[in-house]
Amino acid sequence: MALYWILFIGIAVMSWLVSHNLRKKFEKYSHIPIPSGMTGKDVAEKMLRDNGIYDVRVISTPGRLTDHYNPLDKTVNLSESVYRDGSVAAAAVAAHECGHAVQHATAYAPLKMRSALVPIVSFSSRILTWVLLGGMILLQSFPQLMLFGIILFAATTLFSFITLPVEINASQRAVVWLSQAGITNVYTHDKAVDALRSAAYTYVVAALGSLATLAYYIMLYLGNRD
Repeated sequence: MALYWILFIGIAVMSWLVSHNLRKKFEKYSHIPIPSGMTGKDVAEKMLRDNGIYDVRVISTPGRLTDHYNPLDKTVNLSESVYRDGSVAAAAVAAHECGHAVQHATAYAPLKMRSALVPIVSFSSRILTWVLLGGMILLQSFPQLMLFGIILFAATTLFSFITLPVEINASQRAVVWLSQAGITNVYTHDKAVDALRSAAYTYVVAALGSLATLAYYIMLYLGNRD
């Protein structure tokens, strides 16, 4: 158990460092303009057109770092600052989200797997806290509840790991297109790559944290059986 807490604290510290580094990188690159002067909205619309996608809308969504692609209504949702900004950071984020739209249009397998898990993860997230809490309280008398909680948590952990190739592939599509389309140049391309790489690290740490937590619940359950 002591080894678990060392691992858990290590992952927590790593998560903070990665998040802090991500904020610093995006703050830095949000002040460096791309050569074309295109806004995030312009970049997103061009990437969609260049990939033959005409049924996806690019819209602005409130908040900061709220950028995402919604496959249900086929919209690339860009946060207000990304939508109107003409920086390296905005271009990188816009292209990354369009990378998901390209994945959707080409039936990218990991994205299909993640989408299939969304209803399960959505259901799990609504009851998971209460199931695990009840499972720990009733561990001696009703261990099946804890086992059910572990199964639900395992589904969210699997979702986290399937998310990794989806996010990495979207970034790879983004950086290749940014270069080929001339959106970035020799001076700005490495910065766009660096921004997206920093964002990818957050998903890696989240997946490891979820795996560590799952291991903790499994140890509790198995410890009760001994």
